[in-house]
Amino acid sequence: MFPTIQVGPLNIQAPGLILIISLWLGLNLAEKFAKLRSYPTDKLYNLVFISLIAGVLGARLFFILGNLNSFIGNLNNILSLNPGLLDPFGGMVTALLAAIIYVHRTKLPFWETLDALTPIIAVLMIGVGISHLSSGNAYGTETSMPWGVRLWGAIRHPSQIYEIIASSLTLAIIWRDFSKTNNSGLIFLEFSMITSIWLILIEGFRGDSHTLIGGIRSGQLADFVFLGIVLILYEKRLSNNLPLGKGDAQNG
Repeated sequence: MFPTIQVGPLNIQAPGLILIISLWLGLNLAEKFAKLRSYPTDKLYNLVFISLIAGVLGARLFFILGNLNSFIGNLNNILSLNPGLLDPFGGMVTALLAAIIYVHRTKLPFWETLDALTPIIAVLMIGVGISHLSSGNAYGTETSMPWGVRLWGAIRHPSQIYEIIASSLTLAIIWRDFSKTNNSGLIFLEFSMITSIWLILIEGFRGDSHTLIGGIRSGQLADFVFLGIVLILYEKRLSNNLPLGKGDAQNG
């Protein structure tokens, strides 16, 4: 783990720096995609700033709600700058809600906007995994597998590395599909489906998540609900974007 980076006299918090770099890289990637789709890049930057603020606040709120015992009697942790005290799923949900409100008020095309934001979210998901690896947060359960890593006094699943690999593959898949489809919304929904699936799987290897009745983790339950909603929306968008001949055949 490398929670800090020493640069001369400066002691920089590595997780926060990683997230800032990933945001910058994601913005650059999104700008290229927006130009290909003739999407206004100035409004994209405004949207990202608003969504970022909402996402950080939401990620901290979701983490607090899921770990109330850790904050009761120690309220200073609420204002901690430690990115490990953030819930990625909660941050994504609140950032998405803020984006929807901004898009509605500025009358931006809804689905095209979600597609434009997808590269940013995808790169940030990679950054979140690397920041977890840096800080040692989101650690795995104990294991006897040969690829286990020693962390917090035990050999554990490298859940942070699982996270990095899964999010990197997701980015590669959706970037490949950018050039294959012009159907608005499908890129974002495809990304959401893939991400929800691997979050559900990786959550099962987490050693710091809460288990509900039947062995289901609280994070898995939220991801299952989100996945179900995304699947319904994907089917609707797919049918709405069918070529004219196929749509006529279905209507007939």
